[in-house]
Amino acid sequence: MKYRKLGNSGLKVSELGLGSWLTYGTATEAETAQACIHKAYELGINFFDTANAYNNGEAEKVMGGALRAYTRSSYVLATKLFFPMGSGPNDRGLSRKHIMEQCEASLKRLGTDYIDLYQCHRFDSDTPVEETLRALDDLTAQGKVLYTGISEWSAEQITDASRISKELNLRPLISNQPIYNMFERYIEQGVVQASEQAGMGQVVFSPLAQGVLTGKYKPGQAAPAGSRAANEKTNGVINSYLREDVLQVTQKLEQLAGTVDATLSQLALAWVLRQPNISSAIIGSSRPAQIVENIKAVDLVLTDELLAQVENILAEVKDFAPAR
Repeated sequence: MKYRKLGNSGLKVSELGLGSWLTYGTATEAETAQACIHKAYELGINFFDTANAYNNGEAEKVMGGALRAYTRSSYVLATKLFFPMGSGPNDRGLSRKHIMEQCEASLKRLGTDYIDLYQCHRFDSDTPVEETLRALDDLTAQGKVLYTGISEWSAEQITDASRISKELNLRPLISNQPIYNMFERYIEQGVVQASEQAGMGQVVFSPLAQGVLTGKYKPGQAAPAGSRAANEKTNGVINSYLREDVLQVTQKLEQLAGTVDATLSQLALAWVLRQPNISSAIIGSSRPAQIVENIKAVDLVLTDELLAQVENILAEVKDFAPAR
């Protein structure tokens, strides 16, 4: 495994991280999830990402339970807050009240004394950014959180938050967690630049486009049994990728990957990691074998010629705008 600094901080995270959005606590049984976490750790992954809203806290419990087998200082544990955790008017968002209460709740579910990276899962237009940033800074001062970040904020919101932090002499945000893969590339248009100027690194999710960039889904064929697209609990997002033009392009990309003795998933992950501002690509896994395959991407070198071939193939997909 290889490691990169997270933004301008001194924190180093593995180039591949393990996430738990659509698997742990939902479609994947706890025993299998734990096996995936243990395999990831064994192979050098030190960055583990979850969120309080993933299956209403169950994903945090599974991940925290599995990681308790290891020395706490040996891994970076990240979680998030924003989405509703109850029916009350203050059970959501980024108010000071919700941040303080949900940090305590996440600590209990994770079974730990501190969270390495605490992230704002989305931007909260109902709460002043200053209030959110002060609350995060207080949690850091208390030692309950070591670093803070955001997820899916716009370039303008990132720039504004950085300015406010500097004006108030608050500890800076160090990361942004956006979606990023060969088909969804919006962060290239401003977000990466704003993040670099703010000293933030990207920890991207869905680098394999919900599994489409593994090549398992074929044009004109039904989704394989047991796959994410075949599961009613997890197919809501992936369905937007299951277009004929997208699937035809994945076939061409898979053939291209074969010319460098790589799988499509390894090519897709290495393509994401070509960006220097990306600190880690967060993969999901329902089987330990998937992690074993994906981890080889960190050693795959992509030449300028190969990258140009990738761009030529991707140009065949027009107007891709899935629901997020």
